[in-house]
Amino acid sequence: MARSSLAAAVLATQTFFLVFMFGAGFAHAAIPIAAGAQGRGDVRGVRRSIRMSVWVLILYGALVMIPLSFMEPILLLLDQEPETARLAGDYMVLGQWSMFPALIILSLRAYLTVVNRAYLMLAVIVAGALANAGFNWIFIFGHLGAPAMGIVGAAMATLLSNMLMAGLLVGYTVFAPALQRYELYARAWRPDWPAFFEVVRLGLPISATIIAEVALFAISSIMVGWLGTVPLAAHGIALQIASISFMIPLGLSNAASVRVGIAHGRQDRIALQRAGNTAIFIGGGIALCAAALFWLWPEGLIRLYLDPANPASADVLAAAVPLLLVAAVFQIADALQAVGAGVLRGMKDTRVPMVIALISYWLVGMPIAYVLAFPLGLAAPGIWWGLASGLAAAAVLMNWRYVRRETYGLIDS
Repeated sequence: MARSSLAAAVLATQTFFLVFMFGAGFAHAAIPIAAGAQGRGDVRGVRRSIRMSVWVLILYGALVMIPLSFMEPILLLLDQEPETARLAGDYMVLGQWSMFPALIILSLRAYLTVVNRAYLMLAVIVAGALANAGFNWIFIFGHLGAPAMGIVGAAMATLLSNMLMAGLLVGYTVFAPALQRYELYARAWRPDWPAFFEVVRLGLPISATIIAEVALFAISSIMVGWLGTVPLAAHGIALQIASISFMIPLGLSNAASVRVGIAHGRQDRIALQRAGNTAIFIGGGIALCAAALFWLWPEGLIRLYLDPANPASADVLAAAVPLLLVAAVFQIADALQAVGAGVLRGMKDTRVPMVIALISYWLVGMPIAYVLAFPLGLAAPGIWWGLASGLAAAAVLMNWRYVRRETYGLIDS
């Protein structure tokens, strides 16, 4: 892709991700509710929480279609380059429709994780990733008789791969014999308002916690965009690499929510402690390995995203290497805060983590990022050091909160 297309893709995907992750809070809310029911042997409770989370997510998806339709004028108001804003708007015209299957995937992933079928998600995600790569090849570059659609082709690929994954998950959850006792889709049109509002009540602070972090990264992309297309392209590549690494601690966070939630439902303090401590230890160890890879082989990782024949690639590579070196530092903090938040969610502790996230990311991370980048002249690396500072603050406070909660008992917040 040209630099302007790559920069537009960064802004469009970051915006989509920001909106998507706010909705993800409602899917995450279903995990401790359903896990607690599973721990008590309450099949109906599992069904109620998952089904109503789907209701909440579909309603949310319909609401956010409105702002996503105005991607280009919003970016222009944020002082982005007109060509970059236009391309990002073109992407979102089609890309916004990915919201519905993506949110359904999240809800069904929560369901499968609670009922101990998380391994299926790996197969579905691998299938989706392979399909996405194939669709990108077809629609971005115009193969197999398809027109070369450029950045819009990337949106098409995302939509089709999300629809494929959602379809596979729906099919499995309908027909799998082991899941028949949950009757997830029986009378799915009937509302269950107590369960609906429990998902909303628990989900809103989770969404705010998630969005505090995601918005930090989204605004960082806006600030890097003020520096030009080369820094923004470099930022997008480094962020993509860091995000791939983060998926493992994120998965551990969800697993911790389930195992802690089941122990919480049983009021089994020993099992809760074992699940929480194990998740934090594994998450930190994996983050150390990722940090070492970023530090020792940054250029090799970045080159995977660049066309060596493109003369602009050298500039992007030079700008991205310092960012990935900073990412090596904040990988550890990011993993620890994510797993810590997941453990607390399993204990149905969501309000205090929300406050921790808001303080860490917006009173610590963002001011440091701005001051280092602009008044002190460190540019994009300064923004990334601000991100690292916010994540470190969240990691310390989230895990301190878990230690105190685990020490003094299982009472819900």
